[in-house]
Amino acid sequence: MTDSGFEPNDASTPPPPPPPVARKRRLHTGALAGTAVAVVLAAGIGLGHVAWSTGSPSVAASGASSSTSTGSGSTSTGSNSSSTGSGSTEVSSIAAKVDPGLVDIDTTLGYDEEEAAGTGIVLTSNGEILTNNHVIDGATSISVTDVGNGKTYSASVVGYDTTKDVAVLQLHDASGLQTTSLDTSSVSVGETVVGIGNAGGTGGTPSAAGGTVTALDQSITASDEGDGSSEQLSGLIETNADIQAGDSGGSLVNTAGQVVGMDTAASAGYSFQSTGESSGYAGYAIPIGEAITLAKEIEAGSSSSTVHIGTTAFLGVEIDAAADGFGNASSGATVAGVITGSPAQQAGLAAGDVITSVNGQSVADASALTGALEPDKPGETVTVGWTNASGATQTATVTLSSGPPQ
Repeated sequence: MTDSGFEPNDASTPPPPPPPVARKRRLHTGALAGTAVAVVLAAGIGLGHVAWSTGSPSVAASGASSSTSTGSGSTSTGSNSSSTGSGSTEVSSIAAKVDPGLVDIDTTLGYDEEEAAGTGIVLTSNGEILTNNHVIDGATSISVTDVGNGKTYSASVVGYDTTKDVAVLQLHDASGLQTTSLDTSSVSVGETVVGIGNAGGTGGTPSAAGGTVTALDQSITASDEGDGSSEQLSGLIETNADIQAGDSGGSLVNTAGQVVGMDTAASAGYSFQSTGESSGYAGYAIPIGEAITLAKEIEAGSSSSTVHIGTTAFLGVEIDAAADGFGNASSGATVAGVITGSPAQQAGLAAGDVITSVNGQSVADASALTGALEPDKPGETVTVGWTNASGATQTATVTLSSGPPQ
């Protein structure tokens, strides 16, 4: 993002790419799944998950129309400047109110041999952090730098909801942090907003870009061209503020410097499902009220079919997306590789095996394998059944270890 006043992007011009970064540095834009890896992670199972990346992802959006009447999926173009009751408001002055309550999040994706960067919002003075789940997905270590005091902390995952893309972190040995001011009331189409975050993953003073709310209650579906998988999020705020790589987990704020949404996704080219009309750049944010509601559930330890609390149980297998669910002769999750020293390796699983059951429950594909393991905790045992490359059926009792969040 750039400090360019409240001028929104030209609808015909995609946002500029993020600045060059080190090789194997993954920046979390929240631009849903634009780049695929050949082997994808079955959540909580192993390595190789799909990146949320820059580029031109295939994103279809639908939802409530805005004030401009161009069809059921119309959007507002916004304005070139912001005017409130007290006059013009500058992006930098609004951002200065919010910056001290944000953090830069840097993660190591050890099993992918990559690094990643994103943003977080400080919820409590002792270091409770709100961010996107995809910012910490696959992280084997998490380092967080508080913008307000400049100190860097290690962090642990309190919990996450993959379906809503919300996660809560806890910084270690943190105190006296400055928090953000939240506005959980509804925003309006045409309202001036500023998107703030760790654009480019460069750290330091967050970048900020002004724009307007162009639509509400938006649903987006982003497809991974590599394996056909997709992510769906709904109820989102749409904005023409220039949300870029590294901004995920950052704040979308109003002119009073209050957080109204958490920056989550961006697209350089998408179309509304309801009209098929092509549109220009758009950024998306989760309404802060919804994110806070989920954060409170996570804080309370209220696990569910979608909310995971604490550390993630780890089997340690790569799942072959090309074989899994695409013409595989045997129903199951096809193993592409096994992590050295993992429970899967100790049990005798190997590349080419097809996992067919967990605790007697049939496993049809990677998704089913994830679901079967979700209730389990590190240290618990499960019985895994599989068919090896020669067609022989095998079973083993496996003690799950602790792994990265999904």
